[in-house]
Amino acid sequence: MISFIWYLIIGGLLGWLAGVILGKDVPGGVIGNIIAGIIGSWVGSMLLGNWGWKVSDFYVFPALIGAVILIFIVSFVMKSMRKAT
Repeated sequence: MISFIWYLIIGGLLGWLAGVILGKDVPGGVIGNIIAGIIGSWVGSMLLGNWGWKVSDFYVFPALIGAVILIFIVSFVMKSMRKAT
């Protein structure tokens, strides 16, 4: 149970940090940050492999880069959807 809580905390921090790096807010607030961190970690590990510091099943650098990529894509899609309507 404690490892799951750490998983959520680290995922949220990675999502928040990726949003800060891009200067964009993640839709959904805290839950959006957690989702962006977790999915971004998966994307980063698929693209870049597993290397660097490991914190609670997250490899920090690939996870952060994956979260940045994910937030950039989501913000781009949402921006284009707003222009379309």
